[in-house]
Amino acid sequence: MAGMLYLVPTPIGNLGDISQRCRETLEQADFIAAEDTRVTLKLLNHLGIKKSLVSYYEHNKAFKGDQIVQRILGGETCALVSDAGSPAISDPGEDLVKQCAQAGIAVCAIPGPCAAITALSISGQATGRFCFEGFLSTAKKSRREHLESLRQETRTMIFYEAPHKLAATLADLAAYFGPERPISLCRELTKLHEEVIRTTLGQALERFTQTAPKGEFVLVVAGTPAAEKETASQDDAAARLAQLLEQGLSKKDAVRQTAKELDLPKNVVYDLAVSLEESE
Repeated sequence: MAGMLYLVPTPIGNLGDISQRCRETLEQADFIAAEDTRVTLKLLNHLGIKKSLVSYYEHNKAFKGDQIVQRILGGETCALVSDAGSPAISDPGEDLVKQCAQAGIAVCAIPGPCAAITALSISGQATGRFCFEGFLSTAKKSRREHLESLRQETRTMIFYEAPHKLAATLADLAAYFGPERPISLCRELTKLHEEVIRTTLGQALERFTQTAPKGEFVLVVAGTPAAEKETASQDDAAARLAQLLEQGLSKKDAVRQTAKELDLPKNVVYDLAVSLEESE
């Protein structure tokens, strides 16, 4: 490895989830950029790896990012890790990846643990389409704007939340999405006390208002139910057919256009056209 940035996912709870490829990448990298060097040092000690660590987190990413990029341009290989899960997802590593991309540095992401995907897969909510929303802002205006933008979201939504902020977040989610909206609260994923609570926003708020939550949470919230499509009536179809025929369209073209506009089967519209002819 030379002159590259590797994104190395770390366990979100169970140390056994570190892959052989992740271990080898950490061993072979020239240095490791870590969100919290103390947390990463514990992992490296567990793996029996000794490596130079560089602190890279939200409040020093501006100048540390430049230093890391210069070292990589100089031919070194950097392994970027977060405290848990895949780096660069809801994480300051996002900015380092952008810097490397702008500098023409190759970036390699190694697959591995991700709390959002782990929670989604066991949530019991729809998984075909989803959106990751990360942590809600603590600033009231930004938080309000974020939730307002999701009011009509039909995809399953994934949020991260710390235990001491959970009740307030559930209250806000219930206010914007309604207390009956289904939610799966995934707590302490891959750890000894892993738990999935499948309930509604209102019931979850009541529960964690009475009982103090413990552990990190991933909230998987059902999207807004898609509005049921209104089916056009035969009267609507007959009226549109008559209108198109009066405009000079052939029966075939009038049937095709009416069926398309009203989302009706062509054979149904054709039978209506025949009935119109017979009535005349």
